[in-house]
Amino acid sequence: MPNIVYIATSLDGFIADQNNQIDWLHDIPNPEGSDFGFADFMNEIDALVMGRNTFEMVASFDCEWPYIKPVYLLSTTMQSVPEAYEGKVFLVNGEIEEIVAQLNQQGLQRLYIDGGKTIQSFLEKDLIDEMIITTIPIILGGGIPLFGALSAPLKFKHQSATRLVDCLVKNHYVRQP
Repeated sequence: MPNIVYIATSLDGFIADQNNQIDWLHDIPNPEGSDFGFADFMNEIDALVMGRNTFEMVASFDCEWPYIKPVYLLSTTMQSVPEAYEGKVFLVNGEIEEIVAQLNQQGLQRLYIDGGKTIQSFLEKDLIDEMIITTIPIILGGGIPLFGALSAPLKFKHQSATRLVDCLVKNHYVRQP
């Protein structure tokens, strides 16, 4: 029942810049139009869990909704999902452990955890089993960090590193007990 992070970060550990933008992710030349393994990853997961900020960011993209898997939206402020996303996005709130247990009981075993605050909350509860982090060679100097404060260290084992388009590095980590 792994909870998996799949995300890109700057060299200095930010997932968005100081203006909460992610335009810098698209500065890397990609002549082959590769998705860098994202489609394969999506084929291996059962559902996504993301926070409101990430949902709003993805919903603002000028494209169709990019996920074919169900998205569980963590929010304490939203009362309903926008009509365009009904049947695709499901609003959930409560304790993270309970939400994960409920999703697992529904047969959703492999969860993709996305969004800065959401990832940090899952890490604080020691609910992240794997992390796949692609490092983009840019220093933003500030913004939204991937990691936040923890009450205790969490140890991960490095599984693999893959060099992509001559400048990105995708690292795969697995949680150690």
